[in-house]
Amino acid sequence: MKHATLLLNMGGASSPEEVDVFLKNMFRDKRILSMPKPFRYMLSYLITNRRGGGSKKNLEKLGSRSPIVGNTKRLLKKLNRKERFEAVNRYTPPFSDEVLKKLQEDKIEKLVLFPLYPQYSTTTTLSSFEDIFEKIAEMNWSEVSISTVKPYYRDERFLNLIANRIREVKDTKSKNLIFSAHSLPVKVIEKGDPYLEQVEKQVEELSKRIPQFKSISLAFQSKLGPVKWLEPSLEEKLEEFKGESVVVYPISFTIDNVETDFELDIEYREVAEKLGIEYEVLKVQNDSEEFVKFILELSKEC
Repeated sequence: MKHATLLLNMGGASSPEEVDVFLKNMFRDKRILSMPKPFRYMLSYLITNRRGGGSKKNLEKLGSRSPIVGNTKRLLKKLNRKERFEAVNRYTPPFSDEVLKKLQEDKIEKLVLFPLYPQYSTTTTLSSFEDIFEKIAEMNWSEVSISTVKPYYRDERFLNLIANRIREVKDTKSKNLIFSAHSLPVKVIEKGDPYLEQVEKQVEELSKRIPQFKSISLAFQSKLGPVKWLEPSLEEKLEEFKGESVVVYPISFTIDNVETDFELDIEYREVAEKLGIEYEVLKVQNDSEEFVKFILELSKEC
Protein backbone atom coordinates (compact mmCIF):
# COMPACT_ATOMS: atom_id res chain seq x y z
CA MET A 1 0.00 0.00 0.00
CA LYS A 2 1.42 3.37 -1.02
CA HIS A 3 1.41 5.66 1.99
CA ALA A 4 2.63 9.07 3.12
CA THR A 5 2.89 10.85 6.44
CA LEU A 6 1.87 14.48 6.80
CA LEU A 7 3.69 16.59 9.39
CA LEU A 8 1.10 19.10 10.59
CA ASN A 9 2.07 22.47 12.01
CA MET A 10 1.05 26.12 12.06
CA GLY A 11 3.85 27.20 9.72
CA GLY A 12 5.83 30.39 9.66
CA ALA A 13 6.70 33.25 7.34
CA SER A 14 9.47 32.52 4.82
CA SER A 15 9.71 36.25 4.03
CA PRO A 16 8.45 39.53 5.53
CA GLU A 17 5.65 39.53 2.93
CA GLU A 18 4.34 36.22 4.27
CA VAL A 19 3.82 37.66 7.75
CA ASP A 20 0.50 39.11 6.63
CA VAL A 21 -0.50 35.74 5.13
CA PHE A 22 0.23 33.99 8.44
CA LEU A 23 -1.66 36.52 10.57
CA LYS A 24 -4.66 36.73 8.24
CA ASN A 25 -5.08 32.96 8.04
CA MET A 26 -4.53 32.39 11.75
CA PHE A 27 -7.19 34.85 12.83
CA ARG A 28 -9.63 33.55 10.22
CA ASP A 29 -9.38 30.11 11.82
CA LYS A 30 -12.62 29.33 13.67
CA ARG A 31 -10.59 27.38 16.24
CA ILE A 32 -8.63 30.53 17.07
CA LEU A 33 -11.47 33.05 16.98
CA SER A 34 -14.83 31.45 17.75
CA MET A 35 -17.15 34.05 16.24
CA PRO A 36 -19.30 34.19 13.09
CA LYS A 37 -17.28 34.18 9.86
CA PRO A 38 -17.95 37.79 8.76
CA PHE A 39 -16.79 39.19 12.12
CA ARG A 40 -13.84 36.78 12.22
CA TYR A 41 -12.66 37.89 8.78
CA MET A 42 -13.10 41.55 9.65
CA LEU A 43 -11.15 41.15 12.88
CA SER A 44 -8.37 39.22 11.11
CA TYR A 45 -7.96 42.14 8.73
CA LEU A 46 -7.74 44.62 11.62
CA ILE A 47 -5.28 42.48 13.60
CA THR A 48 -3.08 41.92 10.56
CA ASN A 49 -2.93 45.66 9.87
CA ARG A 50 -2.15 46.42 13.51
CA ARG A 51 0.42 43.68 14.18
CA GLY A 52 1.93 43.11 10.75
CA GLY A 53 4.53 45.89 10.90
CA GLY A 54 5.87 44.90 14.30
CA SER A 55 5.97 41.21 13.38
CA LYS A 56 7.95 41.98 10.23
CA LYS A 57 10.52 43.95 12.23
CA ASN A 58 10.84 41.04 14.64
CA LEU A 59 11.33 38.65 11.73
CA GLU A 60 14.17 40.80 10.40
CA LYS A 61 16.11 40.04 13.58
CA LEU A 62 15.95 36.36 12.62
CA GLY A 63 17.18 36.88 9.07
CA SER A 64 13.75 37.75 7.61
CA ARG A 65 12.57 34.12 7.78
CA SER A 66 10.98 32.11 10.56
CA PRO A 67 13.35 29.41 11.88
CA ILE A 68 10.54 26.90 11.49
CA VAL A 69 10.95 27.01 7.70
CA GLY A 70 14.55 25.79 7.57
CA ASN A 71 14.17 23.48 10.57
CA THR A 72 11.20 21.73 8.93
CA LYS A 73 12.97 21.35 5.58
CA ARG A 74 15.96 19.74 7.27
CA LEU A 75 13.68 17.39 9.20
CA LEU A 76 11.83 16.38 6.02
CA LYS A 77 15.07 15.72 4.18
CA LYS A 78 16.14 13.22 6.83
CA LEU A 79 12.72 11.57 7.11
CA ASN A 80 12.38 11.15 3.34
CA ARG A 81 15.47 8.96 3.27
CA LYS A 82 13.27 6.25 4.81
CA GLU A 83 9.61 6.96 3.96
CA ARG A 84 7.50 9.58 2.21
CA PHE A 85 6.80 12.63 4.35
CA GLU A 86 5.23 15.97 3.48
CA ALA A 87 4.77 19.12 5.56
CA VAL A 88 1.33 20.72 5.71
CA ASN A 89 0.88 24.09 7.39
CA ARG A 90 -2.29 25.79 8.53
CA TYR A 91 -1.31 29.40 7.94
CA THR A 92 1.55 29.56 5.41
CA PRO A 93 2.61 27.37 2.47
CA PRO A 94 2.70 24.47 1.91
CA PHE A 95 -1.08 24.38 2.38
CA SER A 96 -3.17 21.20 2.55
CA ASP A 97 -4.90 21.58 -0.82
CA GLU A 98 -1.68 21.66 -2.87
CA VAL A 99 -0.05 18.81 -0.93
CA LEU A 100 -3.14 16.58 -1.01
CA LYS A 101 -3.63 17.16 -4.74
CA LYS A 102 -0.08 15.98 -5.39
CA LEU A 103 -0.56 12.90 -3.20
CA GLN A 104 -3.83 12.03 -4.92
CA GLU A 105 -2.13 12.26 -8.31
CA ASP A 106 0.57 9.92 -6.98
CA LYS A 107 -2.17 7.44 -6.03
CA ILE A 108 -1.35 7.39 -2.32
CA GLU A 109 -3.64 4.91 -0.58
CA LYS A 110 -2.97 5.73 3.08
CA LEU A 111 -2.23 8.97 4.94
CA VAL A 112 -0.83 9.23 8.44
CA LEU A 113 -1.49 12.60 10.09
CA PHE A 114 1.36 13.48 12.45
CA PRO A 115 0.82 16.70 14.43
CA LEU A 116 4.07 18.37 15.45
CA TYR A 117 2.17 19.51 18.56
CA PRO A 118 2.95 17.07 21.41
CA GLN A 119 -0.20 17.99 23.36
CA TYR A 120 -3.72 18.01 21.95
CA SER A 121 -5.59 21.29 21.63
CA THR A 122 -8.61 22.33 19.63
CA THR A 123 -6.59 25.38 18.54
CA THR A 124 -3.79 23.31 17.01
CA THR A 125 -4.33 19.56 16.57
CA LEU A 126 -8.07 19.68 15.89
CA SER A 127 -7.70 22.69 13.60
CA SER A 128 -5.10 20.83 11.52
CA PHE A 129 -7.13 17.60 11.42
CA GLU A 130 -10.29 19.42 10.36
CA ASP A 131 -8.42 21.17 7.59
CA ILE A 132 -7.18 17.87 6.14
CA PHE A 133 -10.54 16.10 6.37
CA GLU A 134 -12.41 19.05 4.84
CA LYS A 135 -10.03 19.23 1.88
CA ILE A 136 -10.21 15.47 1.26
CA ALA A 137 -14.02 15.65 1.29
CA GLU A 138 -13.94 18.51 -1.23
CA MET A 139 -11.65 16.42 -3.46
CA ASN A 140 -13.99 13.38 -3.25
CA TRP A 141 -10.89 11.35 -2.45
CA SER A 142 -12.71 8.33 -1.06
CA GLU A 143 -9.99 5.81 -1.96
CA VAL A 144 -7.57 6.98 0.72
CA SER A 145 -7.53 5.72 4.31
CA ILE A 146 -6.44 8.03 7.12
CA SER A 147 -4.78 7.36 10.48
CA THR A 148 -3.96 9.98 13.09
CA VAL A 149 -1.10 10.01 15.57
CA LYS A 150 -2.33 10.40 19.13
CA PRO A 151 -0.86 13.05 21.48
CA TYR A 152 2.61 11.87 22.46
CA TYR A 153 3.34 14.20 25.36
CA ARG A 154 3.64 11.19 27.72
CA ASP A 155 5.25 8.78 25.28
CA GLU A 156 8.31 7.34 27.02
CA ARG A 157 10.47 7.79 23.93
CA PHE A 158 9.50 11.43 23.55
CA LEU A 159 9.96 12.17 27.24
CA ASN A 160 13.44 10.68 27.04
CA LEU A 161 14.32 12.91 24.08
CA ILE A 162 13.49 15.99 26.13
CA ALA A 163 15.15 14.64 29.27
CA ASN A 164 18.33 13.98 27.31
CA ARG A 165 18.35 17.56 26.07
CA ILE A 166 17.91 18.90 29.60
CA ARG A 167 20.66 16.62 30.90
CA GLU A 168 23.09 18.62 28.77
CA VAL A 169 22.72 21.53 31.21
CA LYS A 170 25.66 21.91 33.60
CA ASP A 171 25.45 22.59 37.37
CA THR A 172 21.68 22.03 37.49
CA LYS A 173 21.42 22.21 41.29
CA SER A 174 22.20 25.92 41.16
CA LYS A 175 19.71 26.66 38.36
CA ASN A 176 15.94 27.10 38.07
CA LEU A 177 14.25 25.21 35.23
CA ILE A 178 11.16 26.77 33.67
CA PHE A 179 9.05 24.80 31.19
CA SER A 180 7.54 27.46 28.93
CA ALA A 181 4.29 26.54 27.16
CA HIS A 182 2.33 28.49 24.60
CA SER A 183 -0.55 30.11 26.46
CA LEU A 184 -4.25 29.78 25.66
CA PRO A 185 -7.26 31.85 26.69
CA VAL A 186 -8.76 30.41 29.88
CA LYS A 187 -12.17 30.21 28.18
CA VAL A 188 -10.75 27.64 25.73
CA ILE A 189 -9.71 25.40 28.64
CA GLU A 190 -13.05 25.91 30.37
CA LYS A 191 -14.78 24.53 27.26
CA GLY A 192 -12.98 21.23 27.78
CA ASP A 193 -9.71 21.66 25.87
CA PRO A 194 -7.26 19.15 27.45
CA TYR A 195 -4.10 21.15 26.63
CA LEU A 196 -3.40 22.51 30.12
CA GLU A 197 -3.89 19.14 31.81
CA GLN A 198 -1.59 17.46 29.30
CA VAL A 199 1.14 20.09 29.69
CA GLU A 200 1.00 19.76 33.47
CA LYS A 201 1.19 15.95 33.29
CA GLN A 202 4.14 16.18 30.92
CA VAL A 203 6.01 18.48 33.31
CA GLU A 204 5.28 16.03 36.12
CA GLU A 205 6.64 13.10 34.10
CA LEU A 206 9.73 14.98 32.95
CA SER A 207 10.53 16.07 36.49
CA LYS A 208 11.05 12.39 37.36
CA ARG A 209 13.55 11.90 34.53
CA ILE A 210 15.88 14.88 34.75
CA PRO A 211 18.68 15.94 37.12
CA GLN A 212 17.90 17.90 40.26
CA PHE A 213 17.39 21.62 39.73
CA LYS A 214 17.08 24.35 42.35
CA SER A 215 13.44 24.57 41.25
CA ILE A 216 11.21 23.33 38.42
CA SER A 217 8.16 25.31 37.31
CA LEU A 218 5.72 25.92 34.46
CA ALA A 219 4.97 29.28 32.84
CA PHE A 220 3.15 30.49 29.74
CA GLN A 221 4.18 32.66 26.80
CA SER A 222 2.66 34.31 23.69
CA LYS A 223 -0.34 35.95 25.34
CA LEU A 224 -2.35 38.14 22.97
CA GLY A 225 -5.29 40.46 23.61
CA PRO A 226 -7.30 41.53 26.67
CA VAL A 227 -8.97 38.21 27.59
CA LYS A 228 -7.79 36.12 30.54
CA TRP A 229 -4.95 33.75 29.60
CA LEU A 230 -3.27 30.86 31.38
CA GLU A 231 -0.97 31.95 34.21
CA PRO A 232 1.66 32.57 35.37
CA SER A 233 3.18 34.36 32.41
CA LEU A 234 6.87 33.74 31.82
CA GLU A 235 7.58 37.37 32.68
CA GLU A 236 5.86 36.96 36.05
CA LYS A 237 7.78 33.76 36.70
CA LEU A 238 11.13 35.38 35.89
CA GLU A 239 10.42 38.01 38.56
CA GLU A 240 10.72 35.24 41.16
CA PHE A 241 14.34 34.54 40.20
CA LYS A 242 16.04 37.95 40.33
CA GLY A 243 19.80 37.57 40.41
CA GLU A 244 19.62 33.80 39.92
CA SER A 245 20.18 31.39 37.04
CA VAL A 246 17.30 30.24 34.80
CA VAL A 247 17.07 27.59 32.08
CA VAL A 248 13.98 27.62 29.81
CA TYR A 249 12.68 24.62 27.86
CA PRO A 250 9.83 25.33 25.34
CA ILE A 251 7.64 22.36 26.21
CA SER A 252 4.84 22.90 23.68
CA PHE A 253 7.10 22.96 20.61
CA THR A 254 9.00 20.31 18.68
CA ILE A 255 10.37 22.69 16.02
CA ASP A 256 12.06 25.97 16.91
CA ASN A 257 10.25 29.00 15.51
CA VAL A 258 9.72 32.73 16.07
CA GLU A 259 8.21 32.07 19.50
CA THR A 260 11.31 30.22 20.67
CA ASP A 261 14.11 32.00 18.81
CA PHE A 262 12.73 35.53 19.04
CA GLU A 263 10.21 35.68 21.87
CA LEU A 264 12.07 33.44 24.30
CA ASP A 265 15.68 33.93 23.26
CA ILE A 266 15.61 37.67 22.44
CA GLU A 267 12.63 39.39 24.09
CA TYR A 268 12.62 37.44 27.34
CA ARG A 269 16.40 37.46 27.47
CA GLU A 270 16.18 41.26 27.71
CA VAL A 271 13.68 40.90 30.58
CA ALA A 272 15.97 38.41 32.32
CA GLU A 273 19.06 40.59 31.96
CA LYS A 274 17.25 43.54 33.55
CA LEU A 275 16.51 41.26 36.50
CA GLY A 276 20.14 40.18 36.77
CA ILE A 277 19.30 36.65 35.69
CA GLU A 278 21.77 34.31 34.01
CA TYR A 279 19.48 33.06 31.24
CA GLU A 280 19.56 30.10 28.85
CA VAL A 281 16.98 28.81 26.35
CA LEU A 282 17.29 25.19 25.23
CA LYS A 283 16.66 24.11 21.66
CA VAL A 284 13.82 21.68 21.01
CA GLN A 285 14.01 18.57 18.81
CA ASN A 286 14.10 20.07 15.29
CA ASP A 287 15.90 17.61 12.96
CA SER A 288 17.84 15.64 15.59
CA GLU A 289 18.46 12.03 14.60
CA GLU A 290 16.66 10.89 17.76
CA PHE A 291 13.54 12.85 16.80
CA VAL A 292 13.70 11.49 13.25
CA LYS A 293 13.78 7.96 14.66
CA PHE A 294 10.86 8.73 16.99
CA ILE A 295 8.70 10.11 14.17
CA LEU A 296 9.44 7.10 11.96
CA GLU A 297 8.54 4.67 14.76
CA LEU A 298 5.37 6.47 15.79
CA SER A 299 4.08 6.92 12.25
CA LYS A 300 4.57 3.19 11.54
CA GLU A 301 2.48 2.32 14.60
CA CYS A 302 -0.65 3.91 13.08
